[in-house]
Amino acid sequence: MARESQTARLDRIEEKIDKLADAVVALARAEEKIHTLTAFSKQQSEQIQSIINRIDRVEQLVNSNAGTVNIINRIFWVILVGLISAVTWEYIVHLGS
Repeated sequence: MARESQTARLDRIEEKIDKLADAVVALARAEEKIHTLTAFSKQQSEQIQSIINRIDRVEQLVNSNAGTVNIINRIFWVILVGLISAVTWEYIVHLGS
């Protein structure tokens, strides 16, 4: 009877040790996943920062180009108004003669 009791007790201890071993393995896997996700998160942060920097540079170029386009637009309208005025002047001069 005592022998069976010890065997049963040893079986329960063995089961608990197996469960602890499984828990340690699960913790190790979870730690690996956390490490992998942390590395991935760091990589994503670096890529996002790179994209933000690129967007800032594009914004600066757009602002620079907006001034140039504004000047070209004004020159175009000055030339167009000048041509219309010249055509109108010639028309009036030829009608008056």
